[in-house]
Amino acid sequence: MPATTANGIRHFYRLDGNENKPAVMLVHSLGCDHSLWDRQSADLLPHFRVLRYDVRGHGATDAPAGDYTIALLASDALALADQLDIGRFAFCGLSMGGMIGQWLGANAPNRLTGLVLANTSAVFPAPELMEARRKTALASGMRPFMEAALQRGFLAESLAADYPFVASMRNVLLATDPVGYAGCCAALRDLDQVELLERIAVPTLVIGGDRDVSTPWAGHGEMLAARIPGAKSLVLPAAHLSNLECPEAFSAAAMEFFSH
Repeated sequence: MPATTANGIRHFYRLDGNENKPAVMLVHSLGCDHSLWDRQSADLLPHFRVLRYDVRGHGATDAPAGDYTIALLASDALALADQLDIGRFAFCGLSMGGMIGQWLGANAPNRLTGLVLANTSAVFPAPELMEARRKTALASGMRPFMEAALQRGFLAESLAADYPFVASMRNVLLATDPVGYAGCCAALRDLDQVELLERIAVPTLVIGGDRDVSTPWAGHGEMLAARIPGAKSLVLPAAHLSNLECPEAFSAAAMEFFSH
């Protein structure tokens, strides 16, 4: 199991591909882990060196107690890249991963060659809901979130079909450390990066889902696309985890964008 210490904690990561290829970092959403990107990693590998990792509080990465911030999670990403001697890289993040990407695009644009922000937002519209989720995780663990998380993550048709990726994400969510999940809930609760968007000086593609109830295109994805200078946009027929429900289209869009 590849792991390294970066920014003061132990990070689990996967780094695949040839060293002479340009690097791309894939960062997952709340309650997931690096396996969210299995399909995209395989699709990108012929052309990129692919770095995936478990965000602080998730998977096999350490889960320190306390509230996290998006700035802290972004500093983790930079520290991990530094530890692995990756200077510049393309970045693709979904939901929480996209929030990390916004921070990097505004505060460390010299490190990024391109930025894909998928199913994400610059501000959490109802912080009291994320605060309630934080408290529930600490009091009762992960099981109370399972059904609602799946209903937000996937279309009803996907749940009815019981696709393998639905079961995989269910298992990952249930295995997430409640302390780490709560720490990341605090980061989303306090999210307000609207003022950062105009400072993002990196070519950006914003991807949304037309039936995403967690970060609807209206008011979230469309705001990113409008405020980030020169941003391109793509809306897929999907719920929140659009890269799982539309894997071919998502991979093709990321590949084409990063290759220019």
